Amino acid sequence: MSRWYHTNCPKCDSSDAFSYKEGDDFGYCFSCCKSSPINPTYIKEEYNYNMHSLTDIQDYDTRGFQERGITKTVSSHYGVKVSYAEDGTIASHFYPYTKKGSVVAYKERKLPKQFVIHGDFKGTELFGQNMANGSRTLIITEGELDAMAVSQAQYNKYNKFFPVVAMPSASAVNTILEQREWIRSFESIILMLDNDEAGQSATQKIAKIIGFDKIKVAQLPEKDPCDVLVKHGAEQLMKCLFDAKEFSPVGVLRGEDIWNHFTELKNTISLPYPKCLNGLNTKLRGMRLGEIALFTSGTGSGKSTVIKEIVLEILDKTPDMVGMVSLEESIGDTAQKFIGMVLNKNLSEENITEEEQYEGFKKVFGDERLVLLDHQGSVSDESLVDKIEHLALMGCKYLILDHITIAVSEGAKGKTGNEAVDSIMSDLLKITKKHNIWLGIISHLRKGERPFEEGHLPSIDDIKGSGSIKQISFDIVAFARNMIADSDTERNTINLRVLKSRFTGHTGDCGSTIYNTETGRLNEVNILDFDIAA
Repeated sequence: MSRWYHTNCPKCDSSDAFSYKEGDDFGYCFSCCKSSPINPTYIKEEYNYNMHSLTDIQDYDTRGFQERGITKTVSSHYGVKVSYAEDGTIASHFYPYTKKGSVVAYKERKLPKQFVIHGDFKGTELFGQNMANGSRTLIITEGELDAMAVSQAQYNKYNKFFPVVAMPSASAVNTILEQREWIRSFESIILMLDNDEAGQSATQKIAKIIGFDKIKVAQLPEKDPCDVLVKHGAEQLMKCLFDAKEFSPVGVLRGEDIWNHFTELKNTISLPYPKCLNGLNTKLRGMRLGEIALFTSGTGSGKSTVIKEIVLEILDKTPDMVGMVSLEESIGDTAQKFIGMVLNKNLSEENITEEEQYEGFKKVFGDERLVLLDHQGSVSDESLVDKIEHLALMGCKYLILDHITIAVSEGAKGKTGNEAVDSIMSDLLKITKKHNIWLGIISHLRKGERPFEEGHLPSIDDIKGSGSIKQISFDIVAFARNMIADSDTERNTINLRVLKSRFTGHTGDCGSTIYNTETGRLNEVNILDFDIAA
């Protein structure tokens, strides 16, 4: 009996693929297929294995795997052997690997999923390569059982075998490189790798090695071919083969893929802005998940009130959660303003009982769909992005960042302010798309010659920060009010202008809204008729 260690690989960091025998100076990883000096610091776990000679293994039984839907006929075709535990159940699978057609090694899978190599595994061919002939098409899978599952489906349909091979693992693409000439001898190659991140990454790498001209990719409804065979049957697995599409590098789309993107955009649901901001609906056609909207104005022009009206509209019209990151306003101030708005009263001026205030609190916060981030002041770009993604992971479909300028006011880890903004905006766009959320961002204006506090509506060039703010944002909305006007009405009137709308392309002035000092709410002025559903 020999003692073997089975642990993480120092080169590819596989969690359990690095194997070496006690007393050896080098070990071998059957994930990345590379040898490495043994470093005791990598040892995580050890297993005792009964060592098997190649001659012994060749005399072991061949069995079908009923739980996998694989018959003895298929196991025999691939030369897969089994060993038994004391209770008579299967303890290990042994998958043969060849060089120039001769078996030189076995990969043992000690159930459920512990591995060790017997024989010389270096430079071996793909699993099943020694009998892969007699057809113009080659199928490549990620694992041995997956190759057997595909062969089983083909055998069920045609009562014969076709070339189906397997890589030692998703990360073992070097084996593909070593066998490139042989693989390209086939007219067509179908990749049927696992439907996960590792499998998709391997698909892209393999296609580059083999060449795009011969590659087709099969799409799976489950994680791997084995799961498809077990859960959906051989016919469904064959359908995946028949429906394999010609390979396109990531980001390159054609045909039906483009149509699917078009219909997805066409069918995107828009949530209208509140009635007090109905002018925005004429230009923007509402708010859409997967987009970033930027709101900007001079100091004291009403951005915060506008945003709160939007938040209340979302809570009223959807069952979704809303997250707010207010870096200038305390949690208490935010709560007070929301409570006052739903009560239609100015809490700072009116004497409202605590009971009445609590009733307002329950209307806004009682169902816990409005989540506030307890933080004020500047933060690093990494921290801010992490906090926003955390809110998205909590289930917030609509998010507010107030405001991005202060978020990076001190720069971030050696970056200039603009560099930090570029980094944040790029990361926020990824989060918006990844989690399919709507993100509203408040940004300040540059200090210039025009006094925005006197009611001058800004242009897109007036926005403070780097060009990425304007480029990445889908919608840009500007506000302005004349805070030194003679009349109360004019001083409390907020004029709206759309500076950018990627969805509609419509820009320009779009009405006004007026602030009611008694209720703390906004009311529409210059009503523009528009049916958001039209």
